[in-house]
Amino acid sequence: MSIDPSHNAGNLAANSSFAGAIDTDAVIIGAGPVGLFQVFELGLLEIRAHVIDSLGAPGGQCMELYPDKPIYDIPALPLCTGQELTDNLLRQIAPFAPAFHLNQEVTLVQRREDGRFNVETSAGTRFIATTIFIAAGVGAFQPRTFKVEGIDAFEGSQLHYRVRDPAQFAGKHLLICGGGDSALDWAISLAGKAASVTLLHRRETFTAAPASVAKARALAEAGQLHLLTGQVSAFEADGGTLRAVTVSASDGSTRRVALDMIVALFGLSPRLGPIADWGLDLERRQVRVQSTEKFETNVPGIFAVGDINTYPGKKKLILCGFHEAALAAYGAAPYIFPGKKIHMQYTTTSPSLHKILGVDTPEPGQPD
Repeated sequence: MSIDPSHNAGNLAANSSFAGAIDTDAVIIGAGPVGLFQVFELGLLEIRAHVIDSLGAPGGQCMELYPDKPIYDIPALPLCTGQELTDNLLRQIAPFAPAFHLNQEVTLVQRREDGRFNVETSAGTRFIATTIFIAAGVGAFQPRTFKVEGIDAFEGSQLHYRVRDPAQFAGKHLLICGGGDSALDWAISLAGKAASVTLLHRRETFTAAPASVAKARALAEAGQLHLLTGQVSAFEADGGTLRAVTVSASDGSTRRVALDMIVALFGLSPRLGPIADWGLDLERRQVRVQSTEKFETNVPGIFAVGDINTYPGKKKLILCGFHEAALAAYGAAPYIFPGKKIHMQYTTTSPSLHKILGVDTPEPGQPD
């Protein structure tokens, strides 16, 4: 589906079908760090934003892949975790009260007769937006799943691809599949809390941090964690309850593993998804922007920031995405406030920004 700016009968019909949609200045696609900071930069310009993400919580890749791992290159923060970075960004944007629409993807972007956009999600949520900001990282993240036919019937009950509530595994016989940081971190964390924990990986070597590997092997030597090499090839169920799986090793041998729960942490697979059909100029699964002045795409009113975009000299760093978000906000302002001169203000000294942020402005002569 290409975005058609022409005023035609089909467009008029699309406009009428969006009666009752949420009217907003901006829709931000992606609730990772750059998408969250985009809320802040728009908020300073008094631009309202709704945020859409395919994941169930804000934070994007930081929260899904390394919530407890250190990040060292955020300005003025010598060290923070993905969780801390996300929490701080959420506190920073709290004055603007953004609305989050999670566990849904944008499936439709359509130019309206009035120049704005119709936007619809996989959950049926509809928006009429003046501008769109694509901050989708490397695309919508979906967990890599088992390739064992029929096992998906237990997803959400006994089979989990993410850990939402660690307490549900207490006292259970747990099989954790995977060899990366998430798999080892949860195996280590749940050892001693679950009735038993078996960590299954297709190879004897792991891709996790060396310290985590060493800790897991130490727990295995102490009998608190079982390490197993191979892949799940079949399962056993009784009365609709998953009872065991068959693990096949590379040498052709098999082993039955009884269990109550499975946590499969094979990593996340990014998908560009419907973005590829929106008529945007793409280069190797990334959205090309027209300039580094405002990070606008080839479709006027649609901007791309963070890892999803590309331009000469592009660096995939969070701090670069923050810079892009600031300039994109100023680039979008003329669409939202046509004819209005946008003045550059500083949060340190601007009383109007202090009012927007809900902070006190120092009296003259007082230190700020």
